[in-house]
Amino acid sequence: MAGSGTVIVTGGSKGIGVAVVQSFLDRGYAVVATARNASGSPFASSPNLALVDGDISKAAAAKAVAEVAISRFGSIDHLVANAGIFIGKPFLEYIEEDYRALTSTNLEGFFHIAKLAVKQMLTQGRGGSVISITAASVDSSNADSPNSVPMFTKGALNAATLALAAEFAKQDIRFNAVAPGIVDTPMHANNPKDFLKTLCRWAGSRHPRMLRMA
Repeated sequence: MAGSGTVIVTGGSKGIGVAVVQSFLDRGYAVVATARNASGSPFASSPNLALVDGDISKAAAAKAVAEVAISRFGSIDHLVANAGIFIGKPFLEYIEEDYRALTSTNLEGFFHIAKLAVKQMLTQGRGGSVISITAASVDSSNADSPNSVPMFTKGALNAATLALAAEFAKQDIRFNAVAPGIVDTPMHANNPKDFLKTLCRWAGSRHPRMLRMA
């Protein structure tokens, strides 16, 4: 096992998730990366990397990920809850299927894997950390790019982060949220780049530019 501990990264097959996984590997961590098609991720084979296919919104998939982390690397020390989907449209155009998809991946996915990760951290008795990837636009709305329903979910993650940080502070389990602005990932492959740059300004970026990521 890598000396720096074991990290679970959800949504680890594309965009931000790929960069997060690779960054941890480069720093000597053992990593369990999960996504619906994690086995198709662009990583070089490594004894410190386990790839687990599955839909993190399903409790059984989250359980499988936790079991791989423990059986292969012996611990769960950190969780990066990156898995998420985005559907942007005017509020009145959202349908129930949109709402269910957004809440199942963005909220239920966090709920299932965070419970398992925290339970294992408590068993280990040496603390740990949970990081949620939320969104800067939770606090910076733009009428030209309506996205109220996905922001329901990202805002809920922000609230959960504060509540859980207080609940588990005495056990030295840290909870933090990272709220990116516009990141040029495959999720935005069909969005005009000039338009995306205008959203950076709305998000309050001091230097209005997109972060580029393969």
